[in-house]
Amino acid sequence: MSYLRSVLFFAILLVVTPVFTTLQIVLCFWMPHRWRRISVAPWVAFTNFLVKHLLGIKYELRGAENIPQGRPAVVLCKHQSAWETLALQEIFPSILFVWKKELKLIPFFGWALAVTPSISIDRGAGKEAMKSLLDQGTLRLQQGYSIAIFPEGTRAAPGTQRRYKIGGAYLAAEAGAPVLPVALNSGEFWGKNAFLKEPGRVTVSIGPVIETAGLSADEVNNRAEAWIEGEMRRISPHLYESKKPATQSEA
Repeated sequence: MSYLRSVLFFAILLVVTPVFTTLQIVLCFWMPHRWRRISVAPWVAFTNFLVKHLLGIKYELRGAENIPQGRPAVVLCKHQSAWETLALQEIFPSILFVWKKELKLIPFFGWALAVTPSISIDRGAGKEAMKSLLDQGTLRLQQGYSIAIFPEGTRAAPGTQRRYKIGGAYLAAEAGAPVLPVALNSGEFWGKNAFLKEPGRVTVSIGPVIETAGLSADEVNNRAEAWIEGEMRRISPHLYESKKPATQSEA
């Protein structure tokens, strides 16, 4: 049954995505940034509907009361699958993501991504990438968007941990924005690059706000990492019991 659901999910998006993104590119590229961001909402809502009701992957949200009202934040989130790139847009309606610039070369999806007011960086550019993140990120925060950053850089298998990179914490500290740490276990149902998705309930846990005033980027990063990894052991204790914290080397 999971296989058939996964096939149908893929087939529906294969038909719907090119049509929707073509319309978005043609009709929305000239719009102000706010409307370009809103233009992706129907596709996200439709895909989230399929995830919940076709794939059977739903979620439980903990800590919603920690989301600051009227203040954009830098969301530092655990990254286990593509699931959170969809769900976070439902939980935080005005959120933007930091993308690798090469993603914009992907037919249809990447082209539509280029139309939205996302934050595109060249990860191989070193200090220039950090400057680009700071410049674009500060502008988007001032425009009222929250920004989602996966500090581990790429997806980590459930029960493992990658090194937390400083970029998101640096942006928050320099821009004076609060940080929201987020832990989740999406990879237990939707694995990295996995065609087959399994039904289940993802736990998404939002931690207390980390106010960055007076803190260095390292301090912000360490606090976010400590909360996220501690929460992961509460969300998925079966993956951490009777063993030392697992790590995953940089790819």
